[in-house]
Amino acid sequence: MRLLPRLVVVLVICLGVVALPSTPAHGQCGGPVVELVPGSGVPGTQLIVQGRNFDPSKYIDVYYDGTLMSEGTRTSSTGDFSIAFTIPEGSKGNHQLVVEVGTNSIGTIERETSFYVTPGLTVSPEQGPEGTTVTVTGHGFVKNEDGIELMYYTDGGYDSVGTNITADAQGHWETTFQIPASGAGQHKIDAQGTASQSYDVKDATFRVTAVISIDKPSGGVGESITVTGSRFGAYEQGIQIMFEGQPVVTGIKANSQGSWEKTFDVPAMAAGNHTITAKGEYTPEQDVARLSFEIKSDIVLWPDEGPVGTNLTVTGYGFASGKNVSIMYDGSYEATAATDGQGAFEASISVPPGQHGDHQVTIGYSAGNIANAVFTLESVPPDAPQLISPADGSRVGLVGKGVAPTFEWSAVSDDSGVHYRLQVATSDDFVASSIIASVTGLTETSYTLDRDIPYGTYYWTVQAVDGAQNESPWTAAGSFRVGILPLWAFIVIIVAVVVLIGALIRVLLRRRAIYDDRW
Repeated sequence: MRLLPRLVVVLVICLGVVALPSTPAHGQCGGPVVELVPGSGVPGTQLIVQGRNFDPSKYIDVYYDGTLMSEGTRTSSTGDFSIAFTIPEGSKGNHQLVVEVGTNSIGTIERETSFYVTPGLTVSPEQGPEGTTVTVTGHGFVKNEDGIELMYYTDGGYDSVGTNITADAQGHWETTFQIPASGAGQHKIDAQGTASQSYDVKDATFRVTAVISIDKPSGGVGESITVTGSRFGAYEQGIQIMFEGQPVVTGIKANSQGSWEKTFDVPAMAAGNHTITAKGEYTPEQDVARLSFEIKSDIVLWPDEGPVGTNLTVTGYGFASGKNVSIMYDGSYEATAATDGQGAFEASISVPPGQHGDHQVTIGYSAGNIANAVFTLESVPPDAPQLISPADGSRVGLVGKGVAPTFEWSAVSDDSGVHYRLQVATSDDFVASSIIASVTGLTETSYTLDRDIPYGTYYWTVQAVDGAQNESPWTAAGSFRVGILPLWAFIVIIVAVVVLIGALIRVLLRRRAIYDDRW
């Protein structure tokens, strides 16, 4: 009888402890407990095994149908634990779960419970337009269950999309079908068999999307693309086209078949893949198939043709944001520019001298070129200059001992800048063998030969060349003569004059002598 009051006291204390949920149980009252959250579900369910009232800091092993699912975990300092794992494939019914935990007094303590597997379905993919081929997988059906029927629910009932399906020993099966004609939005997929009722099976859902398409998969900023929509509501209004979540076209109205078409320009955004979708008055954005459009880097030149020295503005779109890009002209570095947050930039360069015609302007990062465009250097030649001096047919110098003549001609102007070429020859056809001087790159309108040329007749001509290497015609040949007489003739004349003067002196002297003799 003395023991009874004591038992009552202990019982009251234990009940008080149980009534305080915020106080962890340490095992003073009641033994170790294992709970499953949830207690049932389809294979693939994430199961959490919770334990309490075990000894602290002890190793835990968890077995599911005899297979070790977790090891190496320890209980907490309060003797609790929580272990999660995914329920493997298995047939409908109870499946044994055993938890083994170490103790202070004996080797291990074992707790056994069970997880109830229920049938369910998964579908892949989970959304798409009508006609999409999907794969449906059954899990947790009765072992080797046969006569399974797969059902797809449309707006007015359901279509049987698979029959006479048989599960394997794990209650698993798989089949494929094409989504039949059905309205946009969520549609249920269900199944039933000889042992499983449809209300026992966890449904799968497939979202039927409206369809949009684009006429090109990629392009540059500012380029026009056309989007076509179908399977929207008949005469649906308020349809918008969304580019990376931002509306680019609004106020679209579908026709009686739920179709429409609109064209817009690619907005300024960084290079890469961007999402295009749509939504309408009755069609939410999630019910519309998403498309990917790649923005490619592109540049625009202004102007795209002109003379040497043109202030060329280079505008880039669709580059990576916040990056430095290099601007090259015919492979030579000209400038650096920084892109903004939308991957755009603008820079100016001066067109350098070069051959008239097309020239490549390329933009890129350090890794290589990304985009290019063509600048056309003007191809209009400058006018031919006019020869001034020496005048045609004139003489230079008195005696042909040699002289370095100075040539002068009129100036020529050109937007690309201009320089001159001079040729001097001994024949007016300027064959290579007759040319005695050929000078290029002259920026002034006069030039003095760097050496004397002997007595003779010479011809000269001048050509203008601009910075784009456009060449004017050569001027008509002008002629000039160096010296009045050749040197030998001049010497002969001098000698003759000296001799004549000597002879005259002698004659005069003789006459004077005769005159003196007479007197």
